[in-house]
Amino acid sequence: MILSPSLLSADCGRLAETLAELQDAGVEWVHWDVMDGHFVPNMTFGQHVIKGLRNASDLFFDVHLMIEEPERYLTDFQAAGAQMLVIHAEATRHLQRTLAEIRRLGMKAGVALNPATPLCVLDYVLEDADMVLLMSVNPGFGGQKFLSSTYAKIRALRSKLADAGRSSCLVQVDGGVDLANAPRLVEAGADVLVSGSAFFSQPPYAQRLQAFQSAAAQ
Repeated sequence: MILSPSLLSADCGRLAETLAELQDAGVEWVHWDVMDGHFVPNMTFGQHVIKGLRNASDLFFDVHLMIEEPERYLTDFQAAGAQMLVIHAEATRHLQRTLAEIRRLGMKAGVALNPATPLCVLDYVLEDADMVLLMSVNPGFGGQKFLSSTYAKIRALRSKLADAGRSSCLVQVDGGVDLANAPRLVEAGADVLVSGSAFFSQPPYAQRLQAFQSAAAQ
């Protein structure tokens, strides 16, 4: 299990220090939630903030674009230092082309699905995806309640990936992830867990990371 703490729940006034603390704690990934105020009813940091902090950290930058027409900004986020770029199937008209372009630019390509979006939208793009992100809340704000329908969706996605010969494709879950549901999420087939408030609300980070790892191993 990979834990990707969501910086949406971190102290934005000290992001550089937080990245250093996360790295010292043994965290390997960090999750950037990029929101434009159109695709979701909230606005957060963009490519300029990510670029400004790239040199301050060796962490894997897992960048989740909750923005309309993400294809317009792929080169910006590549230049900013994103290593995994996740776009929403609901936000682009040309999903396959956009995923292929992310890979062409040298990044890993991920596709995100909102809770009500069916898995069939992935039918013809799985060869172009390195990761599928299943939203377990409706995107836009941190601290929301986890949707229990996510467990069945993870299992269905795992079966779909196996049938397509894409079992190596990572499955990420984002929204309301905590120590209570982490074991069941991993059991269902999740590889990467995004946790915001449940992670950052209880430092020190090394102990919190260990708590998630122990929970996931149950």
